[in-house]
Amino acid sequence: MGRYDLKPDYIFESSWEVCNKVGGIYTVLSTRAKTLQDMMKDRIIFIGPDFGGDVQDCYFEEDPNLMAGWREAAASENLNVRIGRWRVPGSPVTVLVDFKPYYPQKNDIYTWLWEHYQVDSLHAYGDYDEASMFSYAAGLVVESFYNHNLGADDRVVYHGNEWMTGLGLLYVNNKLPQVATLFTTHATSIGRSIAGNMKPLYDYLFAYNGDQMAGELNMQSKHSIEKQTAWHVDCFTTVSDITANECKELLDKQVDVVLPNGFDNSFVPAPAVFARKRKKARKRMLDVASALLGERLGDDTLIVSTSGRYEFRNKGVDVYIEAMNRLLRDKVLHKKVVAFIEVPGWVGEPRRDLQERLASGKDYDTPLEVPLVTHWLHEMSHDCVLDTLKYYDMHNRQEDNVKVIFLPCYLDGNDGILNMSYYDIVLGNDLCIYPSYYEPWGYTPLEAIAFKVPCITTDLSGFGLWANSIKGGYSELIDGVKVIHRTDYNYSEVADNIKETVADFSNFTDSQVKKARANADALSKKALWSEFIKYYFEAYAIALEKAERRVAGLK
Repeated sequence: MGRYDLKPDYIFESSWEVCNKVGGIYTVLSTRAKTLQDMMKDRIIFIGPDFGGDVQDCYFEEDPNLMAGWREAAASENLNVRIGRWRVPGSPVTVLVDFKPYYPQKNDIYTWLWEHYQVDSLHAYGDYDEASMFSYAAGLVVESFYNHNLGADDRVVYHGNEWMTGLGLLYVNNKLPQVATLFTTHATSIGRSIAGNMKPLYDYLFAYNGDQMAGELNMQSKHSIEKQTAWHVDCFTTVSDITANECKELLDKQVDVVLPNGFDNSFVPAPAVFARKRKKARKRMLDVASALLGERLGDDTLIVSTSGRYEFRNKGVDVYIEAMNRLLRDKVLHKKVVAFIEVPGWVGEPRRDLQERLASGKDYDTPLEVPLVTHWLHEMSHDCVLDTLKYYDMHNRQEDNVKVIFLPCYLDGNDGILNMSYYDIVLGNDLCIYPSYYEPWGYTPLEAIAFKVPCITTDLSGFGLWANSIKGGYSELIDGVKVIHRTDYNYSEVADNIKETVADFSNFTDSQVKKARANADALSKKALWSEFIKYYFEAYAIALEKAERRVAGLK
């Protein structure tokens, strides 16, 4: 039995997505920050990459008075840091570190990594170098802060997220054995690659050799750092049972703890303003659709959407379009449906013709050219979404009851068309659809139900499995979440199931809609960070106990 009474005095947590909004890990950390800050009171310190510039400073507020003594010490060690607070609920202390100065030392760092941990960096390409130099710099931040401010009586945890933090975790493991290390893989790099390369992941998971597949898919370096980090840290974790199995098979390492992703409902508008914000979001979405399509869409239009990273197969964007195509051919659909695809593509610029229509405030009875997309893309003829819509002959014709609109940009409030943030938009939906094939957890459905929007997901997502566990069987839409069974090979069944679920939902009575929304809200409350944070403290205790035993062995 482990000593679960062990609690950290300080927690350092690093990620490429600290003050850098890229994907779901930003949401994990930024929504969890308040819960940890309430418990740790400025003894939780986030470490992120420093890019400088106005975009990052939307998320970060520098404070020249914070840690002034250590700031000088860091500067004397040629460690370039900015210290301040993350602009999220809880306002946790955050250190942004400049990693560019370490590029000239790259080869020496990789040699050290090979000699101590047999990490193969020879096959590195793309973002491997960038992530590794950041990770190394983050490790130096922990080392410097510890040496100047902490001591043997302090229980310290260093928590890294994803393979991008592996090098720093191994550095701290080597240089500061008294610091407990914790590693969370949110998705194995090789598992995501297998799925993204159209290979069947689940039926053959038991048979795949992770090292062999890394060679086949040119993923040796990322897989190597991830695997060695998993093996050498004090506590190895992931976010769901489905990914825990992936780690066991592909990294040959059992996780110590599963850390499900929670949510902080301070992001959700208070009841007094919720209805007004929902009405505003619906109006904006329908105004954009009406201007693009050249027809006035009434408030009884069913607004559905999918969102997330542009992983066409993994996130189920392909089967979402397939389902909308089948719904379009359904002759018994009694409502108009506008289906948004909110995934950031290679966006060029917002459409001027659409901006002009929206600015005019007029109604139009003719569609714009290419009434499928809100922003021009750099490669219009090589885009998976647009290509698939064209293949299915889906062109948002006037007589079509189902219209599909591609929003290929980050919804940060400044996209030039919607000009509202994702959280301000999501509550305007009637139904959200996330039919993922590869989804270690699934933040988008959790966010949807937190904003009282029922959603559809699959049992290949960690969140879908969790929803089923709460129900004690397959969760249905009236429960707030419809969980569809998905395998490597039942794509057509999934598309049909989505189509039927949307058609059924379009016929829900007001009381049924109200019940589904209330159940979605209630389910989201079971996934608050206040409910899930206990798993983190279990992981911290495991790591701290292992570090204590290691230090005792060194004496």
